[in-house]
Amino acid sequence: MVESDEEYAPGASDDDAAAHQVTSHGKGGASSRARNRPVADDAFNEVRRTWEDVEEGADGTITGTIDSLLQQGKRKRTLKDTTPLQRGIIRHLILIVDLSAAMTEKDLRPTRYLLTIRYCQDFVTEFFEQNPISQIGIIGMRDGLAVRVSDMSGNPSDHISNLQALRKQDPKGQPSLQNALDTARGALLILDSQFRSHAPSHGTREILLLFGSLLSSDPGDIHTTIASLVNSQITTTVIGLSAQVAICLTLVKRTNPHSNPQKHYNVALDEVNYRELIMRLATPPESHTQSATRSIDDSNSSTLLMMGFPSRVTDPKPSL
Repeated sequence: MVESDEEYAPGASDDDAAAHQVTSHGKGGASSRARNRPVADDAFNEVRRTWEDVEEGADGTITGTIDSLLQQGKRKRTLKDTTPLQRGIIRHLILIVDLSAAMTEKDLRPTRYLLTIRYCQDFVTEFFEQNPISQIGIIGMRDGLAVRVSDMSGNPSDHISNLQALRKQDPKGQPSLQNALDTARGALLILDSQFRSHAPSHGTREILLLFGSLLSSDPGDIHTTIASLVNSQITTTVIGLSAQVAICLTLVKRTNPHSNPQKHYNVALDEVNYRELIMRLATPPESHTQSATRSIDDSNSSTLLMMGFPSRVTDPKPSL
């Protein structure tokens, strides 16, 4: 212990206090130099002040700064995709949102529930910008049931208004993966009056699951539901908010046999990473051709979609 001859002087002035200060020599010189280090070495000065990046525009708002940040994020995602791949442009996606009591946690600000709703609205807008002829449906998981939030359609305004209505509700109960997946499969394979599937074979069938809980309250065997998704050629992507769940990993492995499971199952680290994981799904997925079932001559050919265009026919005689 370093000895000190400093004594407490109750009525001493600043000059007297300076005279009572003791300066260490010899071995204590290092501690003296540590106290005299410049303030720039403090850990507090290493914190990035993000508010300094915001600049006020000529109209007195920060709308220009926000738009520039969004454009930078779009360019960043575009530059990542430089490999020429065949992608599906006609997509049919079901967005499953966890509305259980686990979404009340505040590890993501303001809460998991409110942040997820906001990011889902941004995802819908970005999805239809990159996939204008695709369709989306939204399903929620609450009280062990699958709640239909928005029907399958290509109108982004309907989806956004239905998502905004969820702000007036509170998350409660336990989620049910089996009920949500069965409802999503039924929405993708529903038959019309002519017995045609809502999601045709030339379009993708996808499920995006935002899962914040660590358990699932299922009425039956969920592995049977996963097998039905595989038979229906439906791919799934899971974004977790708590930790990795074994059944979710099994789900993405079986429904994405041609891809690495790490591309389809991730756990959000923070708010920024959560947004990046969701927005990454707005880009059209890769089209995996089943070359094993094709002949050698057809292995390099692309699947073509027959399209019809109206033709103009001129009648030689005048018509009424």
